[in-house]
Amino acid sequence: MATGVLRAAEPIGAGEDAVPILPYMPELIFGLIVFGLFYWFVAKKIVPTLEKVYAERTAAIEGGMQAAEQAQAEAAAAKKQYEDQLGEARAEAARIREQAKEQGAQIIAEMRQQAQTEANRITETAHKQVEAERQQAMVQLRGEVGAISTALASKIVGESLHDEARQSGIVDRFLGDLESGAISPQRLGAEQGR
Repeated sequence: MATGVLRAAEPIGAGEDAVPILPYMPELIFGLIVFGLFYWFVAKKIVPTLEKVYAERTAAIEGGMQAAEQAQAEAAAAKKQYEDQLGEARAEAARIREQAKEQGAQIIAEMRQQAQTEANRITETAHKQVEAERQQAMVQLRGEVGAISTALASKIVGESLHDEARQSGIVDRFLGDLESGAISPQRLGAEQGR
């Protein structure tokens, strides 16, 4: 029975002298034809499609990498430009602050100068006013001292000294001696006490 099974597995038409390693020729030819058709189909239809997809994918990846590199370069350039503008803005702000300080100092100096000028003008006006008032007081005092001294001298001398020319000369001479120090108020009081 075992021999019957082996014989059933033997190819039809194979003889006793057939080599067991060699395939059956019609199957080999049919297999090669089917393999050739399959190879042709894969080489003509599937491989070009796969290569096309592979090329598109490679191009997309390389394009994406180039786009990323370009975007990165643009971002770096934009960052550099932003930093340059920021630096310029900071320098401009520092320059404006410095100008403001200078202008502030100049305004303060001008205001001080104006205040000093105004103070000098007010002081000068006050001095002139004081001098005018002093002159007015001197004139008024001369008149009063002259009238008093004339009245006193009239009493001492015993004659009237109300003559204008005489009175004016006596008063001027008396005040001149008083201002020059020839007559002092203490000496005058001592002379009147005698």
